[in-house]
Amino acid sequence: MSRLMEANLRRRCYLNSPWSAQNTSWPVAESQIWQDCLSLAADRQRKHYDSVVPENLEQADLNVATHAANNLIVMLTSIQGQNPDHKLVQGPNIPGLGWIASGKGDFSLGSTLIEVKHTDRNFISGDFKQVLMYWLLKYAKAIESGGNIWSDFLLLNPRRNRGLFVRFDDLLRSASSNLNRVELFELLRSIVGQDWEHG
Repeated sequence: MSRLMEANLRRRCYLNSPWSAQNTSWPVAESQIWQDCLSLAADRQRKHYDSVVPENLEQADLNVATHAANNLIVMLTSIQGQNPDHKLVQGPNIPGLGWIASGKGDFSLGSTLIEVKHTDRNFISGDFKQVLMYWLLKYAKAIESGGNIWSDFLLLNPRRNRGLFVRFDDLLRSASSNLNRVELFELLRSIVGQDWEHG
């Protein structure tokens, strides 16, 4: 991972705090960084949920965030080190289709989509549905206008220091009632077309 990307990650609330047990008071600049991170996180959450911004961050919250940030940087650095021929991309494009808006993933590296789940639970079905939808949208775009698709994905949970690597073909076989890629694409297109016409 480049120093620029690491610095950008830290700045974007995956940061490594200089707080230590010897220093229990936060400098003004540092507390402003945490406040900015809190505001950014709340803005992102409001797009999908009714989020409530806490008045302040407890030390335990800061410790968890710092721990997770350090883990994420180590995880991404390790993944990049294992794949030096590919560039780690922050915010890869997820194409839209019909009424489904385009968006951004968390990271990608070559043919691997990387999604980060910062939670105290194991990965759940919703996480797999999300990456499967991202893959379908990317596949639809590749069929219509060419381009590459991801062959696998990596779910990372820096809070629990866990990762799960899965090949999309294996997920498709497990989750799609034996439909192949083209049949899944046609199903998605028909759903988007129906909802678009009647919406």
